[in-house]
Amino acid sequence: MVIVDNWWLMSDAFESSATLAEQVFQQIQNAIVKGELAPGSKVSEPELARQYGVSRGPLREAMRRLEGRKLLVRTPHAGARVVSLSLEELIELYEVRQALEGMACRMAAERMSRAEVDELRRVLEAHERSEELQSGVAYYQQEGDFDFHYRIIQGSGNQMLTDLLCGELYHLVRMYRYRFSTTPNRPRQAFAEHHRILDAIADRDGELAELLMRRHIRGSQRNVEQRLAELAQPATPARKSRSKA
Repeated sequence: MVIVDNWWLMSDAFESSATLAEQVFQQIQNAIVKGELAPGSKVSEPELARQYGVSRGPLREAMRRLEGRKLLVRTPHAGARVVSLSLEELIELYEVRQALEGMACRMAAERMSRAEVDELRRVLEAHERSEELQSGVAYYQQEGDFDFHYRIIQGSGNQMLTDLLCGELYHLVRMYRYRFSTTPNRPRQAFAEHHRILDAIADRDGELAELLMRRHIRGSQRNVEQRLAELAQPATPARKSRSKA
């Protein structure tokens, strides 16, 4: 009986640790996506353990999963850092998105039910009511079912595309969508492009839907390239104030 009791205690402890690891994983993932943990910044396990109030075991499990999602990069003898893609790597990511999300959009136009299309329209209506979009300062789609892109990929009915775009690459893409979606004029423009894509899907025009999605992602890529170019420009030295006579 003691052995059985001990087994239950060990089982409860394991489940508690797994639940804690999941909570920490979600919290750190959101911090990375929203830029609270800056791209390229070094990640300190003791500091994160203190910040989130967890032991090293659940934290390491959470970090292992974040590495699997390409949000953390571990270098031998240097520790872990938040991922920071080079311009070339970002271009490659957007090229992959153009090809795969364009394909997913064509399939969604062919395969989504009328109820799924109506639900996608309600998602855009919810986006339009957000204060950030109304003021034109940002277009932060929430993740999962509240994300226009996510719903289209799910609507493609292709499990391999879904695993790639809603799994392995999803939060890495969200990280850069979040970071660069505050460019002036881009929020309203992106929202209008989403509406045109949805209209093509509703009309069952897969060819047009794919073309519009590719153009939409290409526009996002140009926005990212422009913003990175601006950030790379050296700051203009401030003029020294003249000393009073």
